[in-house]
Amino acid sequence: MKICIPTESNEGRSAKVYEHFGSAPYFTIMDIEKDSIEAINNTDQHHSHGMCQPMNALIGKKIDAVVTGGMGARAVQKLNEGGIKVYRAIPGTVADIISQFVKGELEEIAIQNACAQHGCH
Repeated sequence: MKICIPTESNEGRSAKVYEHFGSAPYFTIMDIEKDSIEAINNTDQHHSHGMCQPMNALIGKKIDAVVTGGMGARAVQKLNEGGIKVYRAIPGTVADIISQFVKGELEEIAIQNACAQHGCH
């Protein structure tokens, strides 16, 4: 299973989670089965509201889940339609998130509990 986490840096397991998916500087992808990690630069981090295309940076990565501090309803819907589940991140690092994810302790984000106008619950 491959999990994508928006991060502030490309420091692997030590990278801190970025609070919102579309404007994250990096996407850190953790392959749980292979215990491998990859950081990808988000070339679309500076975009107009509602115009982000963060998945363009992730084409071909075949991710199964996204864990993020926040994401709008439209983005959640698009990911879900592509078979990708979305979970709400806890503050911390990639290592913290993976630990919580494996334990099944992260809340799934649905359209109903997604961020509105970049303001999260």
